[in-house]
Amino acid sequence: MNRIFIFCEGQTEETFVRDVLCTFFEPQGLYVYPIIFSTSTGHKGGISSYSKVKRQIEMKCKEDCSSWVTTLVDYYGLPENWIGLSESKRNVSIFDKVLTIEEVWQQDMGCVNFIPNLLLHEFEALLFSQPEKFSDWFEQEDVDLLIQETSSFETPEHINNSKVTSPSKRILKLLKSYQKPLHGSLIAQEIGLDEIRNNCQHFNSWIEKLLLLKTQS
Repeated sequence: MNRIFIFCEGQTEETFVRDVLCTFFEPQGLYVYPIIFSTSTGHKGGISSYSKVKRQIEMKCKEDCSSWVTTLVDYYGLPENWIGLSESKRNVSIFDKVLTIEEVWQQDMGCVNFIPNLLLHEFEALLFSQPEKFSDWFEQEDVDLLIQETSSFETPEHINNSKVTSPSKRILKLLKSYQKPLHGSLIAQEIGLDEIRNNCQHFNSWIEKLLLLKTQS
């Protein structure tokens, strides 16, 4: 099992997998391939319901039992009926919350080659691993405000979860010309995977899990 299929929410995550993760994993003998979720016939991107996500993952797991299947799905904005969400509310730590959801999700899927993964709280959180890199694209005074606004958080993965305060909303408030498909993956590439892993413990634990797969190939 040296192939890893990563279901993504959209084009930015797909590009991140292709341009950042592929480059990292290939020398390890692991070959990753992004797949954007389908939401309806002829439409891709985003998460519309757990049942649609489950069906697509299940089909891929069964289609290629010799490969691994995992996800890049935002914790922010999960549908209210998402598996494990109600159980996670008993936890205080955001890391415990997301781990609970992933555990329930894995049990519900029942596929031995499936590894659930949620991003805390969304893809843009990874970019706060080194927000200085935004200055290559935006005015420095606006980037300084972005750095100042988020400096009170322990890590990028602690940046909170609401329609006003999520990572992407903080970026858009100060950097109004930010376009996720254009800037997201490019800034992530400039930051580098090592820096992101050093600052985002849940994301790093996912990377570590995938690295272990090379011993099971």
